[in-house]
Amino acid sequence: MAKSSKAESAEPAEPETPETAPSKGRATPTRKEQEAANRRPLVQGGRQTAEQRAAVKTQRARAQAGIAAGEERYLPPRDKGPQKRYVRDFVDARWNVGELLMPLLVAVILTYFFPDIASYALIGAWGLIVLVLVDCVVLRFQLHKRLAEKFGGKDKVERGVAWYAAMRAIQLRVLRMPKPQVRRGEYPR
Repeated sequence: MAKSSKAESAEPAEPETPETAPSKGRATPTRKEQEAANRRPLVQGGRQTAEQRAAVKTQRARAQAGIAAGEERYLPPRDKGPQKRYVRDFVDARWNVGELLMPLLVAVILTYFFPDIASYALIGAWGLIVLVLVDCVVLRFQLHKRLAEKFGGKDKVERGVAWYAAMRAIQLRVLRMPKPQVRRGEYPR
């Protein structure tokens, strides 16, 4: 077969000699020098100074105090808005059965050291859970009625306010965030 390929037809290239090679103008860097040039810090921007840490700490403390006081600009999105404020005040003004749930469940756990009364305590805990559910349903209907009156109709009531109210009603009053702004019996208008 008389096929000729390009490789065969091309003339062999002359090997570069030091006289014909283009010059870099500098020596080849060592591996150590090249690795040092490529090294970058893991965190860009460096470390914080003591003043920056103090400023962040005071800002965080101010935000925490603002959340506890119920200041609107510091609240997370789930707690913002006039309807959520109304819900918080309504739940905080009310006596809720759910506030008894956590202490009672701790007591039930402790009764397992006494097997004679453990089953009775467990039955009592289930009874309280049923009462909490009934209380949350009653709270939902009371709240939706009041929110509809105050904010202009049932279609103006935000979604999720009943769940928000139920979760707040189940928490111990001293652990609620934002902290309660009203006393018991001081229902919002």
